[in-house]
Amino acid sequence: MSNTLSGDSQDQRHWFTEIHPATGSAFSLKLHGKLHQADSPWQRIAVYATEAFGNLMVIDGYIMLSGRDNFLYHEMMAHPALFTHPHPRRVLIIGGGDCGTLREVLKHPAVETATQVDIDEAVTRASERYFPELCESNDDPRAQLCFEDGLAWVKNVAPASYEVIIVDSTDPIGPAEGLFAQPFFSDCHRALSADGLLVQQSESPLFHLESILAPLHRKLRTAGFADTHTLHFPQCVYPSGWWSATLARKTGRVDDFRTADAAAKPFTTDYYNAEIHRAALATPEFMRRALAGAG
Repeated sequence: MSNTLSGDSQDQRHWFTEIHPATGSAFSLKLHGKLHQADSPWQRIAVYATEAFGNLMVIDGYIMLSGRDNFLYHEMMAHPALFTHPHPRRVLIIGGGDCGTLREVLKHPAVETATQVDIDEAVTRASERYFPELCESNDDPRAQLCFEDGLAWVKNVAPASYEVIIVDSTDPIGPAEGLFAQPFFSDCHRALSADGLLVQQSESPLFHLESILAPLHRKLRTAGFADTHTLHFPQCVYPSGWWSATLARKTGRVDDFRTADAAAKPFTTDYYNAEIHRAALATPEFMRRALAGAG
């Protein structure tokens, strides 16, 4: 989730620093120590105890989440999409191995099945141990956890299998590179019902507008989605502290959401509400210019 070089070689007894050389910036957290490290067939997973941000998960030297601020990301990846679709019954999560997005999805009573497909089981096992609050819905009878290749899953699933697909991926490098590619979005379009909706984590509007966000909109439109729109939210542990999720809808407009239902949501959130949803749809002028040709 952070397109940077790591400062993991620095003194881990005191600080974890993630450096973003392309923008001359970095982010640091003071540590109490390392709690966990494991090498899976795909990546290196580490968990640290921090002084002010709870536990910190790092994958291949990139910050994935902290105990203090992950609610921002997980709520904004789940609730805007589910309150935009008129009847979200079947949800697919690609990635999301920490299970925080799954927990938020399953807060919606209308959801009948939530299938999470992440290639690396080691991420989920680390999350169960060090972020148990994110995994409290893993035993929900509506949840299905599959440790498989998300690209292959979407390619092989029957047409119209889901109302909502959430792509809770890491950066478009390594195992996640294909999750930002045109063929994957075409497969998602086929896997969605006629009124289906996709949401993709889409990096920093400040740092990645030209390299990731603008191409993402073009790819989604080329794949057949009728409307696309990027939502904004703060995320201080990620580069620039400003993050985004991009929605794509097969029919209708992305900014047409179930406002009354969002305002009367029957569950607790820490960030998301109807007003936040509406505000997150606003597009800064520099983004308007950059995205003008995406449609």
